[in-house]
Amino acid sequence: MLPVGQGFLIKDGGQMTISTSSPNTSRRWTVLLGGFLLSLMGGMSYAWGSFVVPLVMEWGWTATQATLPFTIMIIVFSITMIPAGWIQDRIGPRKVATWGALLFFVGYALSGLLRWIPDPLWLVFSYGILVGGACGLTYACIAPTARKWYGDRPGFAVSTAVMGFGLAAVVFSPLKRQMINLCGVDGTFVVLSIFIAVVALIGARLLKNPPGGYRSPPRKEAVKSKGVQSAELLKDIPPKEFIKTKVFYILWLALAMVIGGGLTAIGLIPAYGEIVLSLEPAIAATAISAYALTNGLGRPFVGALSDQYGTLRVMITVYIMQATVFLALPFIAVNFGLLLVCSLLLGVGYATTFALFPVLVASGFGTKYLGFNYGLVFSAFGIGALTSLLGSRLLDITNSFTPAFLLAGSTTVLGLVLLLMFRREIEG
Repeated sequence: MLPVGQGFLIKDGGQMTISTSSPNTSRRWTVLLGGFLLSLMGGMSYAWGSFVVPLVMEWGWTATQATLPFTIMIIVFSITMIPAGWIQDRIGPRKVATWGALLFFVGYALSGLLRWIPDPLWLVFSYGILVGGACGLTYACIAPTARKWYGDRPGFAVSTAVMGFGLAAVVFSPLKRQMINLCGVDGTFVVLSIFIAVVALIGARLLKNPPGGYRSPPRKEAVKSKGVQSAELLKDIPPKEFIKTKVFYILWLALAMVIGGGLTAIGLIPAYGEIVLSLEPAIAATAISAYALTNGLGRPFVGALSDQYGTLRVMITVYIMQATVFLALPFIAVNFGLLLVCSLLLGVGYATTFALFPVLVASGFGTKYLGFNYGLVFSAFGIGALTSLLGSRLLDITNSFTPAFLLAGSTTVLGLVLLLMFRREIEG
């Protein structure tokens, strides 16, 4: 078991409350609003699917060329989280998020030059690298800031702040398609450059760390079960020590495994509906909208459950469900209704990953270096994206969706096993 003051504090059957409070809590909700706005704008960048068909049909690109900017964006996003987290730990979230908002403007505006530079590599640079960097800069500031203000309700706070990332696809994907019809792909990039930058700047202005000596107010109810405890009671572990621990590598691999399944679902569920179930494209897209809905709205829900019952307990339960759905989907999703149910349940799994992994890191290693420490763990997101590519490749080779969904289920099982190993390590 990790020594007290240097890791998780576990109390079997006991209760924990925070006895200190601070008067500087009356407007801490504005931090959650700022995080939500930033995550919503980041989620708009994540919702790339609206651009793929127009780039293929109207610009003559291949499917690979049309998806390459998004793939690069995901990789750059995950890598940027590491330096961005380190910088925001040192100078605060507001400045770093502001840089990210400005980089959103530059990246989208340069993408709008596509008509003059109609080369996929241009979007790889402008969207993949610059917009991906902007996502990393802004997203790195959201969870650490929310967690520092809400030691009493960490799961709910972090999950609410990052909720926009999941909801963006539901809210803006149809709007993007209409904008593309009216303005074209390049014109849509120009419009988005202004809108996203302005909203992200507003969100950045609302972010700030709590003052020195701040303590969250006491919880009205105690945590009922065994689980992670308040990071306010722990020694803050610097990144150079964090990466030397066994649990860091367990967490990193666990995130890579469960995120791989989630990305596979995003990529294959609409195609499964069209090809296997012979659904109209618009109806098949409804399934992924359902996935996005529970991905977004499910985050505060699983966050609140983690505050009540324990973060690890909720994560393990949800990943058992996610693995089961993935492994069963190609055999039970024989009509639209069942595909919709599977999509809703898988969306909860993706919501859990983004909502609770930062809470887990903070609960074990403190909040002072949370930006950097969580950035190190989040770099596994880029590896997880490779699972999605492998799933698509299996589809091409076998001409069947079954191997791809079985792969996603298997990686989720591996992630679940790693989390069980993680629990065993912290409990001794």
